[in-house]
Amino acid sequence: MNIFWLLMMLSSIFVMLITNPGGVLSEMISASTDALKLCVELCAIYAVWLGIMELVDASGLSEKLAKLLRPLIRFIFRVDDPQIQKVIALNMSANILGLGNAATPMGIRAMQALDDKSGKANFAVIMLIVVNATSIQLLPTTIIGLRSSAGSQNPADIIIPTLVVTCLTTCLGILFVHMIDKVTHKMRAKK
Repeated sequence: MNIFWLLMMLSSIFVMLITNPGGVLSEMISASTDALKLCVELCAIYAVWLGIMELVDASGLSEKLAKLLRPLIRFIFRVDDPQIQKVIALNMSANILGLGNAATPMGIRAMQALDDKSGKANFAVIMLIVVNATSIQLLPTTIIGLRSSAGSQNPADIIIPTLVVTCLTTCLGILFVHMIDKVTHKMRAKK
């Protein structure tokens, strides 16, 4: 992946050298400044939400959330271990709040807990990947932060469309994983 980004950057610089040689250095400095500014703004947003997630965990609210989501997690992921359910619940709640990067450590912990050491992705791991990729977004905080830093007049205007689309994609993703699992089990049974 690093090679891809390097090639993309070098080709952009090459094209700019041909089209606007005098602007290469100023554009590179401007882009670096914008990238650093965006990182600082997003860092502030994540600091707040990671702090809130830490308070949620320390207050025991995460345990209550895990208990509330336990039937849903048990049905979707087919997992009975309460510790794994708790980590999945925290991962899902961080994603629901639009904290994709904050959800990553919990997602990694859940993935490690779900790994059966077979070297292949099992049903629960595949479902976790799909749920994370399609995640329902009640508060798309990262996108709101990006829109705000880009100067949007109403950065939160995307909440309802995002909620509708992410609900639809998550439901379809879960449905497709269950359907594909049934088909593969039938194919294995025929062999």
